[in-house]
Amino acid sequence: MNKKILIFVSYILCLLFFVTMTRNVKAQIVIDTNAELEEIATDIEQPEGPVWNKEIGLLFSDIKGNKIYRWTPESGKEIYLDPSDSTNGLTYDLDGRLIAGQMGLRRVVRFEKDGSQTPLAERYEGKRFNSPNDLVVKSDGSIFFTDPDFNIPGGYKNKELTFNGIYRISPTGNIQLLDKLELPNGICFSPDESKVYVNDSRAHKIYVWDVVDDSVIANKKLFYTIPVNGYADGMKTDPEGNLYVTCASAVWIISPEAELLGKINLPSNVSASNCAWGEDDYKTLFITAGHSVFKVRPMITSSKNNGQLIPREFKLYQNYPNPFNPSTRITYSIPVGARVSVKLYDETGREVTTLEDSIKPAGIHTLFFNARSLSSGIYYCKLTAGNYTASTKLLFLK
Repeated sequence: MNKKILIFVSYILCLLFFVTMTRNVKAQIVIDTNAELEEIATDIEQPEGPVWNKEIGLLFSDIKGNKIYRWTPESGKEIYLDPSDSTNGLTYDLDGRLIAGQMGLRRVVRFEKDGSQTPLAERYEGKRFNSPNDLVVKSDGSIFFTDPDFNIPGGYKNKELTFNGIYRISPTGNIQLLDKLELPNGICFSPDESKVYVNDSRAHKIYVWDVVDDSVIANKKLFYTIPVNGYADGMKTDPEGNLYVTCASAVWIISPEAELLGKINLPSNVSASNCAWGEDDYKTLFITAGHSVFKVRPMITSSKNNGQLIPREFKLYQNYPNPFNPSTRITYSIPVGARVSVKLYDETGREVTTLEDSIKPAGIHTLFFNARSLSSGIYYCKLTAGNYTASTKLLFLK
């Protein structure tokens, strides 16, 4: 073989080896060790279920204290609802109404704008629920919730169902059993809502299902096992799909590939119960733990690529919050530098505004959109990055 050809072949083989190895190398993910954990509220008997609303601030439950509290930077902690019927998990529906797992009355309830309460789920096949715990609202308006049996009023002797379940309330109000677990607890969706995660606290495991046709879950898989002393409770995801799981003395951060990225450590002998994203940019994590509420900005970065986490794919995430009034955040990821265009259209297809039109580096990018000057209604956000295009539906409610 000609010497030049041999050198060329050797070069190609080395190049192929390098490319293959590079593709298999994952960025080393680290947690910002300078992130400051701040205690913002205390003297709470059993804090749970935090949820953020830009107009209201942070709401969170006090299960044993039988109250819902409100916290704002200006006023601090104040009573929002007393009594609360031992409310646990809190979230908002598509119309901005508060939804709660009301354990004292063994039901899921909606708080109307006039202050009245509308029961959404009280029984399954004629039998009372155990103690509805945590819940999440899907972008189609359906509500997914867990129903363990460790807080049944009057104790286990009053249990009517023979199992602990995961349920769905359809937009029309139908109640559907999705699956059963030993002790289902925290629940959350992946950013694109294609998967749902549920903690099985008694088994110290996190399971994941595919969401099929927006209405059923299938292909149950064990996602992650928490050590025995790491009792998994509530959890949330970030725009990249990482899970923030509240456990004993820490919030565990787990990647979509089920790798432990790091922990947000809490004061000793303090067990975290739940968490929620909030503040104007939704990058602050509020954590209920012990007898207090904490907040922290746990930026996840990579020790490579100038400290930036390089995503694996092009992706446009669902805006958050959605519905919104008047502001929302729009997040997208690009694995390579590209010219990016982000435009907003109304329901007729008319272009409303351009939110981004520039060359952006590889990474996760977030835009903030204020629709104060627009009319209520449905809008569409379209992302174009290189040859990739995607769109999402936004709902603006004044």
